[in-house]
Amino acid sequence: MTHKYLMFLGCTIPYRVTSYEISARKILAKLDVELEEMPEFNCCGLPLDPVSHEMMLILAARNLALAEQTGLTILIVCPGCAGTLKKVNKTLNQDKTLKEQINTHLAESGLELKGNVQTKHLLQALTEDIGLETIKNAVTNPLTNLKVAEHVGCHLLRPKETLGFDNPEDPQTLKKLIQTTGATCLDYTDETECCGAPSVGISDKVALQLAHDKLNHIKTVQAQALITICPFCHIMFDTNELRIERMFQETYGIPVLHYPQLLGLAMGIPPEELAFKELRVDTSKIIQVTKQGVNQT
Repeated sequence: MTHKYLMFLGCTIPYRVTSYEISARKILAKLDVELEEMPEFNCCGLPLDPVSHEMMLILAARNLALAEQTGLTILIVCPGCAGTLKKVNKTLNQDKTLKEQINTHLAESGLELKGNVQTKHLLQALTEDIGLETIKNAVTNPLTNLKVAEHVGCHLLRPKETLGFDNPEDPQTLKKLIQTTGATCLDYTDETECCGAPSVGISDKVALQLAHDKLNHIKTVQAQALITICPFCHIMFDTNELRIERMFQETYGIPVLHYPQLLGLAMGIPPEELAFKELRVDTSKIIQVTKQGVNQT
């Protein structure tokens, strides 16, 4: 069965984490998913919320109104964008007065939000629409020699009453998706704690301490890699791991992979096609494990 979505990339991924986009497109193509590009999209609005809540609503509503014109479900790869568009969509559908207010602004550019568009993060689409069995059937190189840890992040899970996607206290979706690759997903202390990225603008030290604590817990369970699904979390760990090692006199050597990169390896897609070269932390050991898996099959 072919699934078709409207692809919403947001701002960070195209400019700073293209490895996420490249690998996501690769695995979705393998799963027979068709993607239509989001027309003239703008920022989801999340970064502007502390400055102007109304502006955030307008920006998010504009994206939703543009998507409505296509009749497709929005597929979002960034949890921050996913959380924002989901919350705004639900809020405006429940508050007709506010919706009318926002629509007066959208009318200036010939748009109107009716409220009938669906939004799904990549993980939600993979589990609810495509299905774990279909993903398992697409795996040609099970990563049975690999033990990893996962980091879901904050925006995809909270607030639960708005997103309703997974349990923020004990999230299981990413773990189940990791298991479809054949890899073992290890539990570790404080799995649901923040990566520290939101604190960077206030204090580098606080942010790096939070990331350091998580890396210590991940190292303790001897995970061979950390799997992320958020561009900000990925930047926090992959970009800063070497810096944290120097600052805290630690040694980790834990590669940080996007989930689509992990799944892509299990699907037999070469690492170079999954943008492994864009990762900062050395991934040669992970690639070697993948080759071992090929040799054993």
